Amino acid sequence: MTRRIAMVALLFASAVASAAPVCHQAPSPPALDTIRAVMATGRFIAYQPSQIKFHNGVATQADETGIEADLKVLRPFFDGLVTYSSTNGAEKVADVAAKLGFRAVIPGVWSFDDPREVQNALAAARRQPRIVVGLSIGNERIFAKERSIEAITSRIRALRSQAQGLALTTTEPFHIFIPPDARPLLGEMDFMLANVHPVFQPWFGGAKDADAAQFVVNVLGDLARGYCGPILVKETGEPTAPANLGFSPQRQAGFFAELRHRLPASRERAFAYFSAFDAPWRVTDSHPGVTTPQPQEGSWGLWDENRRPKAAARELAPLAAR
Repeated sequence: MTRRIAMVALLFASAVASAAPVCHQAPSPPALDTIRAVMATGRFIAYQPSQIKFHNGVATQADETGIEADLKVLRPFFDGLVTYSSTNGAEKVADVAAKLGFRAVIPGVWSFDDPREVQNALAAARRQPRIVVGLSIGNERIFAKERSIEAITSRIRALRSQAQGLALTTTEPFHIFIPPDARPLLGEMDFMLANVHPVFQPWFGGAKDADAAQFVVNVLGDLARGYCGPILVKETGEPTAPANLGFSPQRQAGFFAELRHRLPASRERAFAYFSAFDAPWRVTDSHPGVTTPQPQEGSWGLWDENRRPKAAARELAPLAAR
């Protein structure tokens, strides 16, 4: 298994070794230093309010009471949040997070062509300038073939005048950032949010926790050879069910324990835990290339849908104790 992981690293490294790493040329926004500080000394987690569910394409709404109940569970262990959208109540996450003492929130803008969602995210930054430190413009839109690299690059560039002081980026699976045609996008990003999922690799079924964690470390090293800004893995983890596919709470906890050991957090490289809470409705949610129910998609949380901790959450040391 280790040999296979090493081969993956070499393949990606060969794609980026022929060119110098891409750096964003504009001065770094002040908020980028906060992101680096939380990467190095705190913990990020990928979070969507547990009240938001989609049924037949229609979303339920989150309110501040529900968001506060979520974030009170997370706050002892996390001080950074990365969200997915700024609609359906998620635009209030930063307000609640500020009250509870979070250090950084990176709101997602899922439908970045929707002026209302963009304004919701910018308004949150104006209300909470201390902790809203960046924006993620789109989530796997290139991977889903819904937008081109050029379109995402242009959208980030166009938002800079409205989002002064904020660190801007987008979220994609790691392989999207590797090819040469991604270099203009890398040059526009203040930092990178990459999704790195060992569970989707063909070798994962027989992998040990150490193999899966080392894959994430290797991919980060490869990305850093092509990009010189901070890299935060937005999504990596393992679901806890179903058991017949080899998933379990113990395996999730083992993966994160190995990743903490093999990837010490720093100002330049760190990972966010994925994700905060189970979302059973996602089993039948549509996503790129998938048309049939995916039983594992509802159980990525470190806490279940009732906010009860799983093994991975119970093994986390509270931040105050660090």
